Amino acid sequence: MKFKVTLLFAIIFLFQKNTLAQTKTLNGLDETIEKVIKDWNVPGIAVGIVQDGKIIYTRGFGKRNVADKLPVNENTLFAIGSCSKAFTAATAAIAVDESTLAFDKPIKNYLPTFKMHNNYVGNNITLRDLLTHRSGLPRHDLVWYGSDKSRKELVAAIEFLELTTEFRTTWQYQNLMFMTAGYLVGQENNTTWEAYTQNRLLEPLGMNTTNFSIQTMKKSKNYSLPYKIKNEAAIAIPFRNVDAIGPAGSINSSAKEMSNWLLFQLNKGVFNDKKIISESNFKQMHQPQMPMPGEIDSDEIFYRSYGMGWMLTSYRGHFRSEHGGNIDGFSANVGLLPRDNIGVVVLTNMNGTSVPSIIQNIIFDKLLGLKTIDWNERLLKNRRQSKDLEKELDASQADPLQKENTSPTHSVADYVGDYLHPAYGKAKVKAVDNALTMFYGGEELALEHYHYDIFKVNSEMSVINGLKVNFSMNENGDIEGIKMQLQQGVEAINFEKRINIKNLDLNLYTGNFELLNQAITFYIENNKLKLNVPPQPIYTLVPTGEHTFSIKGADGFTIIFKVEKGKIVNSVTFNQPNGTFTAKKKP
Repeated sequence: MKFKVTLLFAIIFLFQKNTLAQTKTLNGLDETIEKVIKDWNVPGIAVGIVQDGKIIYTRGFGKRNVADKLPVNENTLFAIGSCSKAFTAATAAIAVDESTLAFDKPIKNYLPTFKMHNNYVGNNITLRDLLTHRSGLPRHDLVWYGSDKSRKELVAAIEFLELTTEFRTTWQYQNLMFMTAGYLVGQENNTTWEAYTQNRLLEPLGMNTTNFSIQTMKKSKNYSLPYKIKNEAAIAIPFRNVDAIGPAGSINSSAKEMSNWLLFQLNKGVFNDKKIISESNFKQMHQPQMPMPGEIDSDEIFYRSYGMGWMLTSYRGHFRSEHGGNIDGFSANVGLLPRDNIGVVVLTNMNGTSVPSIIQNIIFDKLLGLKTIDWNERLLKNRRQSKDLEKELDASQADPLQKENTSPTHSVADYVGDYLHPAYGKAKVKAVDNALTMFYGGEELALEHYHYDIFKVNSEMSVINGLKVNFSMNENGDIEGIKMQLQQGVEAINFEKRINIKNLDLNLYTGNFELLNQAITFYIENNKLKLNVPPQPIYTLVPTGEHTFSIKGADGFTIIFKVEKGKIVNSVTFNQPNGTFTAKKKP
């Protein structure tokens, strides 16, 4: 009995000694964090630290709700944004373990209807490609940001998005691809990505308050509001619902529960002695799959590559696996030093701030016993330089590309209407007090005349503030669409104007006509008006005005039906590049 008591005392003493050593290593951390969040004007922050298989630190700072003076603690829920991608990669690995999916089979095997702008890519892209940002597709984020499309509709929209690089040659960050990976995981397991992740990851990891939706988070008694900086002050902003893009960035969690996620990652897919992901598939997430472009960041951080849901690099001579997350009003970072058995999570309620990276680096340096680098001052200096540059640009001369003293070619009413793109959705232009506004991406945006038929978005709170909206005309002088440069590297996105013709009855225009002894037939197929001029191919007609149509895919052709007494058509006129011709209806 004496031996057992002595041994137990020794174990307790050793544990206390290790705890004291870790506490000593983190001396001054609280004060440092408080200074950082004050310097960056961040309302609230939560931090979790794990080392050698234990949670050694979880704490909240500041306010989760400034107006109501509600404090942050280790259980406060924050949106983690793109840190969600690592969860999606993990669920994909579990599905591969269970043979419901494979990393390297074309996803066409699972989603036969899946298409991309490039047929070869659409037919050959794999789950691994989706998880490593190498599809060739640029971000195209405004397809989903503010959209009311469902996840299924967003997957279908990918077909209409232009690629900018060759397949599997370049790393390009892509949220829609990660969303598709999560959608695939759910579909192949006869459930949703959320339900699968809840069952296979969150519950085994004891992440009981972690959730997938802002709406769910707001039902909690302990969640943070989102904030942004305006005029050097932190102001609360609306939540952004990103449920549809969920697998790419919708998870909400706390420092305490994310610390369990860190333990799971550092223990190579095992938690509480339960293996959740096989070691072979777990390793694939944390090994280089694609090099990331860019020059060396600094002497301390260089040679970036991407695994699956993790960015891999050297941090002061130590292997680091991490991922950041940003969504409206929230910034986060999850960082691992796998060979040193250290993990850090930093959650904040501030839009697009560097604070998570600053605090993560400070903690790494302390736990590694490295020479101190003033990361806070280094990044504050970068911010000051950026602000100085912005001031210089603001004080510069007027836009040299803008043509002065020009006017729109049409009256305000002519620009009003719904403009559609099969992937980017609807832009609705309205007239308010003889000025134009555009409702797009869930926002009402003022349009300021720039020159000729080009207007500019004027809305400081919008991500597309300053965007040019270019109204286009057809050969008849009618406004037929708008073009907006919503994605750099591709052609301006073309939205076609929807012609709102009340009670359009296509049957009115059907029948047999004759033009210069040539038989012409108009008929209906699949709710579309068709034109048959043998032996030419069948043409589809698109309504452009009252009793007026264009020919789909044929510029410069306008077809005008003559209507009498609101129902009888006795002739039709073809306006085309080589002249104007009238066909008579046969009895």
